[in-house]
Amino acid sequence: MNNTWLSKWEPEDPEFWEATGKKIAWQTLTITTLALLLSFASWFMMSGIVVRMPQNGFKFSTMQLFWLAAMPGLAGGTLRILHTFLTPIYGTRHVITVTTFLKLIPCIGIGMAVMNPNTPFWLFMVLAFSAGFGGGDFSSYMPSTRFFFPKKLQGTALGIQAGIGNFGVSLTQFLTPWIIGIAAFGALTGSSQTMTVKEVTKPVWLQNASFIYVPFLLIMGILAWIYLRSVPIKASFKEQMDIFGMKHTWFCTITYVMTFGSFSGLSAAFPLLIKSLYGTFPGAPDPLKYAFLGPLVGSLARILFGPVADKYGGAILTHITGIVLIIGTLAMAFLGLFTPTSLDQFNLFVVFMLILFLFTGIGNAATFRQYPIIFADSPRQSAGVIGWTAAIAAYGPFIFSTLIGSSITKTGSPLPFFYGTVVFFVIATAINWWYYTRKGCEKPS
Repeated sequence: MNNTWLSKWEPEDPEFWEATGKKIAWQTLTITTLALLLSFASWFMMSGIVVRMPQNGFKFSTMQLFWLAAMPGLAGGTLRILHTFLTPIYGTRHVITVTTFLKLIPCIGIGMAVMNPNTPFWLFMVLAFSAGFGGGDFSSYMPSTRFFFPKKLQGTALGIQAGIGNFGVSLTQFLTPWIIGIAAFGALTGSSQTMTVKEVTKPVWLQNASFIYVPFLLIMGILAWIYLRSVPIKASFKEQMDIFGMKHTWFCTITYVMTFGSFSGLSAAFPLLIKSLYGTFPGAPDPLKYAFLGPLVGSLARILFGPVADKYGGAILTHITGIVLIIGTLAMAFLGLFTPTSLDQFNLFVVFMLILFLFTGIGNAATFRQYPIIFADSPRQSAGVIGWTAAIAAYGPFIFSTLIGSSITKTGSPLPFFYGTVVFFVIATAINWWYYTRKGCEKPS
Protein backbone atom coordinates (compact mmCIF):
# COMPACT_ATOMS: atom_id res chain seq x y z
CA MET A 1 0.00 0.00 0.00
CA ASN A 2 1.04 3.62 -0.49
CA ASN A 3 0.68 6.42 2.01
CA THR A 4 -3.07 6.74 1.47
CA TRP A 5 -4.66 4.00 -0.67
CA LEU A 6 -4.50 0.27 0.06
CA SER A 7 -3.42 -1.67 -3.04
CA LYS A 8 -5.76 -4.60 -2.35
CA TRP A 9 -8.90 -4.98 -0.25
CA GLU A 10 -10.97 -8.21 -0.25
CA PRO A 11 -12.69 -8.58 3.15
CA GLU A 12 -15.00 -11.35 1.87
CA ASP A 13 -11.93 -13.56 1.20
CA PRO A 14 -11.39 -15.51 4.47
CA GLU A 15 -7.63 -15.88 3.93
CA PHE A 16 -7.14 -12.20 3.15
CA TRP A 17 -9.33 -11.21 6.10
CA GLU A 18 -7.44 -13.31 8.63
CA ALA A 19 -3.97 -12.49 7.30
CA THR A 20 -4.31 -8.80 6.55
CA GLY A 21 -7.80 -7.35 6.59
CA LYS A 22 -8.89 -7.94 10.17
CA LYS A 23 -6.07 -5.97 11.80
CA ILE A 24 -6.44 -2.98 9.47
CA ALA A 25 -10.24 -2.95 9.73
CA TRP A 26 -10.36 -3.02 13.53
CA GLN A 27 -7.58 -0.45 13.84
CA THR A 28 -9.50 1.81 11.48
CA LEU A 29 -12.72 1.24 13.40
CA THR A 30 -11.05 2.14 16.71
CA ILE A 31 -9.61 5.44 15.47
CA THR A 32 -12.68 6.52 13.50
CA THR A 33 -15.04 5.60 16.35
CA LEU A 34 -13.14 7.75 18.85
CA ALA A 35 -13.11 10.58 16.33
CA LEU A 36 -16.85 10.12 15.76
CA LEU A 37 -17.45 10.34 19.52
CA LEU A 38 -15.92 13.84 19.41
CA SER A 39 -17.99 14.64 16.33
CA PHE A 40 -21.24 13.95 18.15
CA ALA A 41 -20.08 15.75 21.29
CA SER A 42 -19.21 18.91 19.37
CA TRP A 43 -22.40 18.62 17.27
CA PHE A 44 -24.65 18.58 20.34
CA MET A 45 -22.68 20.89 22.65
CA MET A 46 -25.10 23.77 21.95
CA SER A 47 -27.99 21.71 23.38
CA GLY A 48 -26.22 21.79 26.75
CA ILE A 49 -24.96 25.36 26.50
CA VAL A 50 -28.30 27.01 25.60
CA VAL A 51 -29.90 25.79 28.84
CA ARG A 52 -27.33 27.76 30.84
CA MET A 53 -27.27 30.93 28.70
CA PRO A 54 -30.27 32.71 30.31
CA GLN A 55 -28.67 32.18 33.73
CA ASN A 56 -25.47 33.80 32.45
CA GLY A 57 -27.00 37.07 31.31
CA PHE A 58 -28.04 36.27 27.72
CA LYS A 59 -31.44 37.84 26.94
CA PHE A 60 -32.66 35.38 24.31
CA SER A 61 -36.30 34.25 24.03
CA THR A 62 -37.44 30.62 24.29
CA MET A 63 -37.83 30.44 20.52
CA GLN A 64 -34.33 31.87 20.00
CA LEU A 65 -32.87 29.24 22.33
CA PHE A 66 -34.65 26.49 20.40
CA TRP A 67 -33.23 27.96 17.19
CA LEU A 68 -29.69 27.81 18.60
CA ALA A 69 -30.26 24.16 19.50
CA ALA A 70 -31.65 23.55 16.01
CA MET A 71 -28.94 25.13 13.84
CA PRO A 72 -26.34 22.35 14.29
CA GLY A 73 -28.99 19.92 13.02
CA LEU A 74 -29.67 22.03 9.95
CA ALA A 75 -25.96 22.19 9.18
CA GLY A 76 -25.35 18.54 10.05
CA GLY A 77 -28.02 17.28 7.67
CA THR A 78 -26.91 19.54 4.84
CA LEU A 79 -23.23 18.66 5.25
CA ARG A 80 -24.06 14.95 5.44
CA ILE A 81 -25.49 15.16 1.94
CA LEU A 82 -22.05 16.35 0.79
CA HIS A 83 -20.26 13.75 2.92
CA THR A 84 -22.30 10.95 1.34
CA PHE A 85 -20.10 11.24 -1.75
CA LEU A 86 -16.69 12.17 -0.33
CA THR A 87 -15.19 8.86 0.81
CA PRO A 88 -15.19 7.14 -2.63
CA ILE A 89 -13.56 10.27 -4.07
CA TYR A 90 -10.96 11.29 -1.47
CA GLY A 91 -10.65 8.20 0.75
CA THR A 92 -11.00 7.57 4.47
CA ARG A 93 -7.64 9.02 5.50
CA HIS A 94 -8.08 12.46 3.98
CA VAL A 95 -11.76 12.88 4.80
CA ILE A 96 -11.55 11.87 8.47
CA THR A 97 -8.37 13.90 9.11
CA VAL A 98 -9.66 17.13 7.54
CA THR A 99 -13.11 16.94 9.13
CA THR A 100 -11.61 16.31 12.56
CA PHE A 101 -9.54 19.48 12.35
CA LEU A 102 -12.52 21.47 10.98
CA LYS A 103 -14.41 20.93 14.25
CA LEU A 104 -11.88 23.20 15.96
CA ILE A 105 -13.72 26.15 14.40
CA PRO A 106 -16.99 25.82 16.37
CA CYS A 107 -15.28 24.58 19.52
CA ILE A 108 -13.03 27.63 19.70
CA GLY A 109 -15.57 30.09 18.29
CA ILE A 110 -18.44 29.19 20.62
CA GLY A 111 -16.09 29.18 23.60
CA MET A 112 -15.06 32.75 22.82
CA ALA A 113 -18.63 33.92 22.15
CA VAL A 114 -20.18 32.69 25.41
CA MET A 115 -17.71 34.73 27.45
CA ASN A 116 -19.54 37.91 26.44
CA PRO A 117 -23.31 38.26 27.16
CA ASN A 118 -23.42 41.02 24.53
CA THR A 119 -22.46 38.66 21.71
CA PRO A 120 -25.21 39.19 19.11
CA PHE A 121 -27.74 36.47 18.35
CA TRP A 122 -26.79 36.34 14.66
CA LEU A 123 -23.19 35.45 15.53
CA PHE A 124 -24.38 32.64 17.79
CA MET A 125 -26.52 31.39 14.90
CA VAL A 126 -23.47 31.28 12.63
CA LEU A 127 -21.39 29.50 15.26
CA ALA A 128 -24.21 27.08 16.06
CA PHE A 129 -24.42 26.30 12.35
CA SER A 130 -20.67 25.62 12.29
CA ALA A 131 -21.19 23.06 15.07
CA GLY A 132 -22.86 21.05 12.32
CA PHE A 133 -19.35 20.07 11.13
CA GLY A 134 -19.58 17.43 13.86
CA GLY A 135 -22.85 16.10 12.51
CA GLY A 136 -22.01 16.19 8.84
CA ASP A 137 -19.05 13.84 8.81
CA PHE A 138 -21.12 10.88 10.08
CA SER A 139 -22.01 10.21 6.44
CA SER A 140 -18.34 9.73 5.69
CA TYR A 141 -17.69 7.48 8.69
CA MET A 142 -20.48 5.00 7.99
CA PRO A 143 -19.70 4.30 4.30
CA SER A 144 -16.03 4.02 5.23
CA THR A 145 -16.74 1.37 7.87
CA ARG A 146 -19.03 -0.43 5.42
CA PHE A 147 -16.07 -0.78 3.02
CA PHE A 148 -13.68 -2.21 5.61
CA PHE A 149 -15.74 -5.13 6.95
CA PRO A 150 -17.21 -8.32 5.44
CA LYS A 151 -21.01 -8.50 5.24
CA LYS A 152 -21.30 -10.85 8.24
CA LEU A 153 -19.67 -8.26 10.52
CA GLN A 154 -21.10 -5.05 9.09
CA GLY A 155 -24.07 -4.88 11.46
CA THR A 156 -21.76 -5.34 14.45
CA ALA A 157 -19.12 -2.89 13.20
CA LEU A 158 -21.63 -0.22 12.24
CA GLY A 159 -23.48 -0.72 15.52
CA ILE A 160 -20.29 -0.32 17.56
CA GLN A 161 -19.18 2.77 15.68
CA ALA A 162 -22.51 4.53 15.56
CA GLY A 163 -23.40 3.49 19.10
CA ILE A 164 -20.17 4.70 20.68
CA GLY A 165 -20.29 7.77 18.46
CA ASN A 166 -23.80 8.50 19.73
CA PHE A 167 -22.41 8.46 23.28
CA GLY A 168 -20.95 11.84 22.37
CA VAL A 169 -24.44 13.29 22.80
CA SER A 170 -24.62 12.03 26.40
CA LEU A 171 -21.02 13.02 26.97
CA THR A 172 -21.59 16.66 26.13
CA GLN A 173 -24.83 16.92 28.13
CA PHE A 174 -23.31 15.13 31.12
CA LEU A 175 -19.98 16.93 30.94
CA THR A 176 -21.30 20.47 30.46
CA PRO A 177 -22.72 21.17 33.96
CA TRP A 178 -19.56 19.76 35.56
CA ILE A 179 -16.85 21.24 33.36
CA ILE A 180 -18.29 24.77 33.44
CA GLY A 181 -18.07 24.77 37.24
CA ILE A 182 -14.27 24.60 37.39
CA ALA A 183 -11.37 26.63 36.00
CA ALA A 184 -10.28 23.64 33.94
CA PHE A 185 -7.78 25.61 31.83
CA GLY A 186 -6.81 28.26 34.38
CA ALA A 187 -6.38 31.72 32.95
CA LEU A 188 -5.55 30.29 29.51
CA THR A 189 -9.16 30.36 28.30
CA GLY A 190 -10.50 33.47 29.96
CA SER A 191 -12.11 34.52 33.20
CA SER A 192 -15.29 33.26 34.81
CA GLN A 193 -18.84 34.57 34.39
CA THR A 194 -21.53 34.88 37.02
CA MET A 195 -24.42 32.42 36.85
CA THR A 196 -27.60 33.30 38.71
CA VAL A 197 -30.08 30.58 39.71
CA LYS A 198 -33.01 31.58 41.95
CA GLU A 199 -31.12 34.67 43.19
CA VAL A 200 -28.08 32.54 44.07
CA THR A 201 -24.92 33.47 42.18
CA LYS A 202 -21.77 31.48 41.53
CA PRO A 203 -18.80 31.67 39.14
CA VAL A 204 -18.87 29.49 36.02
CA TRP A 205 -16.68 29.05 32.95
CA LEU A 206 -19.29 28.45 30.23
CA GLN A 207 -16.55 28.51 27.58
CA ASN A 208 -15.20 25.21 28.94
CA ALA A 209 -18.25 23.45 27.46
CA SER A 210 -16.71 23.82 24.00
CA PHE A 211 -13.01 24.41 24.73
CA ILE A 212 -12.77 20.99 26.41
CA TYR A 213 -12.84 19.22 23.02
CA VAL A 214 -10.02 21.21 21.41
CA PRO A 215 -7.01 19.18 22.65
CA PHE A 216 -8.75 15.87 21.90
CA LEU A 217 -9.62 16.97 18.37
CA LEU A 218 -5.98 17.90 17.76
CA ILE A 219 -4.81 14.49 18.97
CA MET A 220 -7.38 12.54 16.94
CA GLY A 221 -6.66 14.54 13.79
CA ILE A 222 -2.97 13.69 14.04
CA LEU A 223 -3.68 10.00 14.74
CA ALA A 224 -6.07 9.82 11.80
CA TRP A 225 -3.45 11.16 9.40
CA ILE A 226 -0.74 8.82 10.68
CA TYR A 227 -2.67 5.54 10.96
CA LEU A 228 -5.67 5.63 8.62
CA ARG A 229 -5.61 4.34 5.06
CA SER A 230 -8.23 4.26 2.31
CA VAL A 231 -9.97 1.32 0.63
CA PRO A 232 -9.52 1.32 -3.17
CA ILE A 233 -13.24 1.66 -3.96
CA LYS A 234 -13.51 4.80 -6.02
CA ALA A 235 -16.39 6.48 -7.83
CA SER A 236 -17.01 9.93 -9.22
CA PHE A 237 -19.80 12.14 -7.95
CA LYS A 238 -21.84 11.44 -11.11
CA GLU A 239 -21.47 7.67 -10.78
CA GLN A 240 -22.70 7.78 -7.19
CA MET A 241 -25.93 9.54 -8.19
CA ASP A 242 -27.40 6.23 -9.37
CA ILE A 243 -28.74 5.48 -5.87
CA PHE A 244 -31.42 8.14 -6.31
CA GLY A 245 -33.08 6.18 -9.09
CA MET A 246 -33.86 3.30 -6.72
CA LYS A 247 -37.08 3.27 -4.73
CA HIS A 248 -35.47 1.49 -1.80
CA THR A 249 -33.14 4.46 -1.27
CA TRP A 250 -36.21 6.54 -0.42
CA PHE A 251 -37.91 3.85 1.67
CA CYS A 252 -34.72 3.40 3.70
CA THR A 253 -34.52 7.15 4.14
CA ILE A 254 -37.99 7.20 5.68
CA THR A 255 -37.26 4.37 8.12
CA TYR A 256 -33.97 5.92 9.18
CA VAL A 257 -35.61 9.28 9.80
CA MET A 258 -37.98 7.39 12.12
CA THR A 259 -35.08 5.83 14.04
CA PHE A 260 -32.00 8.06 13.99
CA GLY A 261 -33.96 11.19 13.11
CA SER A 262 -36.03 10.69 16.26
CA PHE A 263 -32.96 9.84 18.35
CA SER A 264 -31.03 12.93 17.29
CA GLY A 265 -34.09 15.18 17.37
CA LEU A 266 -35.12 14.13 20.85
CA SER A 267 -31.49 14.41 22.03
CA ALA A 268 -31.25 18.03 20.89
CA ALA A 269 -34.67 19.04 22.22
CA PHE A 270 -34.76 17.06 25.49
CA PRO A 271 -33.01 19.65 27.74
CA LEU A 272 -35.14 22.57 26.54
CA LEU A 273 -38.26 20.37 26.56
CA ILE A 274 -37.71 19.63 30.25
CA LYS A 275 -37.09 23.31 30.94
CA SER A 276 -40.16 24.45 28.98
CA LEU A 277 -42.62 21.88 30.34
CA TYR A 278 -41.47 21.43 33.94
CA GLY A 279 -39.19 24.43 34.60
CA THR A 280 -41.90 26.72 36.00
CA PHE A 281 -42.95 24.49 38.91
CA PRO A 282 -41.52 25.04 42.41
CA GLY A 283 -38.46 22.84 42.87
CA ALA A 284 -38.09 22.42 39.10
CA PRO A 285 -35.43 19.90 37.99
CA ASP A 286 -32.13 20.87 36.39
CA PRO A 287 -32.56 19.72 32.75
CA LEU A 288 -28.91 18.72 32.36
CA LYS A 289 -29.12 16.29 35.28
CA TYR A 290 -31.59 14.21 33.27
CA ALA A 291 -31.12 15.07 29.58
CA PHE A 292 -27.95 13.00 29.13
CA LEU A 293 -29.79 9.82 30.14
CA GLY A 294 -31.81 9.67 26.93
CA PRO A 295 -28.88 9.68 24.49
CA LEU A 296 -27.00 7.33 26.85
CA VAL A 297 -29.79 4.74 26.74
CA GLY A 298 -30.23 5.07 22.98
CA SER A 299 -26.50 4.82 22.28
CA LEU A 300 -26.10 1.75 24.48
CA ALA A 301 -29.05 0.09 22.75
CA ARG A 302 -27.47 0.74 19.36
CA ILE A 303 -24.29 -1.05 20.41
CA LEU A 304 -25.99 -3.99 22.12
CA PHE A 305 -28.53 -4.64 19.37
CA GLY A 306 -26.05 -4.59 16.46
CA PRO A 307 -25.22 -8.30 17.02
CA VAL A 308 -28.92 -9.04 17.64
CA ALA A 309 -29.77 -7.52 14.27
CA ASP A 310 -26.98 -9.56 12.66
CA LYS A 311 -28.48 -12.75 14.10
CA TYR A 312 -32.23 -12.20 13.71
CA GLY A 313 -32.42 -9.60 10.96
CA GLY A 314 -32.95 -5.87 11.10
CA ALA A 315 -36.43 -5.60 9.61
CA ILE A 316 -38.29 -7.16 12.53
CA LEU A 317 -36.47 -4.93 15.03
CA THR A 318 -37.28 -1.85 12.95
CA HIS A 319 -40.93 -2.95 12.89
CA ILE A 320 -41.03 -3.36 16.68
CA THR A 321 -39.35 0.02 17.06
CA GLY A 322 -42.05 1.72 15.00
CA ILE A 323 -44.86 0.13 17.02
CA VAL A 324 -43.32 1.15 20.35
CA LEU A 325 -42.70 4.74 19.17
CA ILE A 326 -46.34 5.03 18.10
CA ILE A 327 -47.77 3.60 21.32
CA GLY A 328 -45.26 5.37 23.58
CA THR A 329 -45.87 8.82 22.09
CA LEU A 330 -49.66 8.42 22.21
CA ALA A 331 -49.45 7.20 25.81
CA MET A 332 -47.46 10.30 26.82
CA ALA A 333 -50.10 12.51 25.22
CA PHE A 334 -52.97 10.58 26.85
CA LEU A 335 -51.32 10.77 30.29
CA GLY A 336 -50.82 14.51 29.96
CA LEU A 337 -47.03 14.33 30.17
CA PHE A 338 -46.66 16.94 27.40
CA THR A 339 -49.12 19.24 29.23
CA PRO A 340 -48.18 18.77 32.89
CA THR A 341 -50.17 20.29 35.74
CA SER A 342 -47.68 19.44 38.48
CA LEU A 343 -44.12 18.31 39.04
CA ASP A 344 -45.44 14.91 40.14
CA GLN A 345 -45.68 13.97 36.46
CA PHE A 346 -41.99 14.59 35.78
CA ASN A 347 -40.64 11.15 36.77
CA LEU A 348 -43.14 9.39 34.52
CA PHE A 349 -42.26 11.81 31.73
CA VAL A 350 -38.58 10.85 32.03
CA VAL A 351 -39.40 7.12 32.09
CA PHE A 352 -41.44 7.34 28.88
CA MET A 353 -38.79 9.47 27.18
CA LEU A 354 -36.15 6.88 28.05
CA ILE A 355 -38.37 4.18 26.49
CA LEU A 356 -38.53 6.23 23.29
CA PHE A 357 -34.76 6.70 23.35
CA LEU A 358 -34.23 2.97 23.97
CA PHE A 359 -36.20 1.94 20.91
CA THR A 360 -34.75 4.63 18.64
CA GLY A 361 -31.37 3.11 19.55
CA ILE A 362 -32.62 -0.40 18.74
CA GLY A 363 -34.03 0.90 15.48
CA ASN A 364 -30.73 2.57 14.61
CA ALA A 365 -28.92 -0.74 14.93
CA ALA A 366 -31.64 -2.55 12.99
CA THR A 367 -31.80 -0.21 10.00
CA PHE A 368 -28.03 -0.20 9.51
CA ARG A 369 -28.17 -3.99 9.37
CA GLN A 370 -30.95 -3.82 6.77
CA TYR A 371 -29.34 -1.52 4.25
CA PRO A 372 -26.28 -3.67 3.33
CA ILE A 373 -28.72 -6.58 2.77
CA ILE A 374 -31.18 -4.54 0.70
CA PHE A 375 -28.32 -3.27 -1.49
CA ALA A 376 -26.20 -6.43 -1.30
CA ASP A 377 -25.44 -6.41 -5.04
CA SER A 378 -23.27 -3.28 -4.76
CA PRO A 379 -21.06 -2.39 -1.78
CA ARG A 380 -20.58 1.08 -3.21
CA GLN A 381 -24.34 1.70 -3.55
CA SER A 382 -24.93 0.27 -0.09
CA ALA A 383 -22.38 2.66 1.37
CA GLY A 384 -23.92 5.55 -0.54
CA VAL A 385 -27.40 4.78 0.75
CA ILE A 386 -26.08 4.57 4.31
CA GLY A 387 -24.51 7.99 3.90
CA TRP A 388 -27.59 9.50 2.26
CA THR A 389 -30.11 8.18 4.80
CA ALA A 390 -27.87 9.38 7.62
CA ALA A 391 -27.77 12.81 5.96
CA ILE A 392 -31.51 13.25 5.85
CA ALA A 393 -32.04 11.83 9.35
CA ALA A 394 -29.48 14.32 10.67
CA TYR A 395 -32.07 17.04 10.15
CA GLY A 396 -33.77 15.56 13.22
CA PRO A 397 -32.33 18.12 15.66
CA PHE A 398 -33.39 20.98 13.39
CA ILE A 399 -36.89 19.62 12.78
CA PHE A 400 -37.58 18.65 16.38
CA SER A 401 -36.14 21.81 17.96
CA THR A 402 -37.77 24.34 15.64
CA LEU A 403 -41.17 22.63 15.45
CA ILE A 404 -41.35 21.89 19.18
CA GLY A 405 -40.35 25.48 19.91
CA SER A 406 -42.93 26.75 17.42
CA SER A 407 -45.63 24.47 18.82
CA ILE A 408 -44.97 25.63 22.39
CA THR A 409 -44.83 29.29 21.32
CA LYS A 410 -48.10 29.17 19.36
CA THR A 411 -50.20 26.71 21.38
CA GLY A 412 -48.46 26.52 24.76
CA SER A 413 -47.85 22.79 24.24
CA PRO A 414 -45.69 20.47 22.10
CA LEU A 415 -48.70 18.17 21.50
CA PRO A 416 -49.35 19.22 17.87
CA PHE A 417 -45.77 18.32 16.97
CA PHE A 418 -45.87 14.91 18.65
CA TYR A 419 -49.19 14.03 17.04
CA GLY A 420 -47.48 14.74 13.73
CA THR A 421 -44.62 12.39 14.61
CA VAL A 422 -47.15 9.61 15.28
CA VAL A 423 -48.52 9.97 11.77
CA PHE A 424 -45.02 9.75 10.35
CA PHE A 425 -44.17 6.71 12.51
CA VAL A 426 -47.25 4.91 11.16
CA ILE A 427 -46.21 5.57 7.55
CA ALA A 428 -42.59 4.48 8.14
CA THR A 429 -43.61 1.32 10.01
CA ALA A 430 -46.07 0.38 7.25
CA ILE A 431 -43.37 0.79 4.58
CA ASN A 432 -40.92 -1.33 6.56
CA TRP A 433 -43.51 -4.07 7.07
CA TRP A 434 -44.64 -4.18 3.42
CA TYR A 435 -41.25 -4.16 1.73
CA TYR A 436 -38.90 -5.72 4.29
CA THR A 437 -40.73 -7.65 7.04
CA ARG A 438 -43.90 -9.48 5.95
CA LYS A 439 -43.86 -12.97 4.49
CA GLY A 440 -43.11 -12.81 0.79
CA CYS A 441 -41.85 -9.22 0.97
CA GLU A 442 -39.66 -7.81 -1.80
CA LYS A 443 -36.43 -7.41 0.19
CA PRO A 444 -36.39 -9.47 3.40
CA SER A 445 -33.69 -8.01 5.61
